[in-house]
Amino acid sequence: MVAILQKYIDQFIDLPAEELEALINSIEVRQVDKKVRLTDINENEKYLYFVIKGLTRKFFLKGKEEIITQIAKEGELISSSVSYFSGMPSTYVIETIEPTTFYSLHRDRAEQLYSRYPKLERLSRLIITELFLQKEVWELERIRYSTKERFLRFMNDNPELFQRVPQKYLASYLNIKPETFSRLKHLLRSKKSDAPYLK
Repeated sequence: MVAILQKYIDQFIDLPAEELEALINSIEVRQVDKKVRLTDINENEKYLYFVIKGLTRKFFLKGKEEIITQIAKEGELISSSVSYFSGMPSTYVIETIEPTTFYSLHRDRAEQLYSRYPKLERLSRLIITELFLQKEVWELERIRYSTKERFLRFMNDNPELFQRVPQKYLASYLNIKPETFSRLKHLLRSKKSDAPYLK
């Protein structure tokens, strides 16, 4: 399990063995069933979650409608970020889609690590920057591309999620009406040759 975390960290920084060991000794391994809420609305987010195995979603409520803003698979981070970094109550729900195993890092333990190990603090800044950039790119894509283009681009980049994630969750995440999603899914299956983003 450590290998997947090491691979993620290596994208950002060459972390000395001592600091990697300190990080590993500070994280908790959590295994939870599907449809378990790790964080709920108005709770204080205390953990940053790294998915080792499974799927997790992040959503907020608009009336009674669930608006999904993130789906995290293996090798990805998820958290109610504003709550985690500010200490404010969460406006999001973090919930598992599949039985999921996480590495979880408590906010207090993270602060202790940052004060002792400079490269871990730098790693944190780099990860936060990357998450910010990913969020901005995704927001741009939701505006820039048509519904069909957005659907095809996502499915081209994440074919495994097409099989693993309930259709209603994907439709919410892509900001597509469920009936439109069904029509596009049928199109994807029957006319792949007409979908330039799948080539």
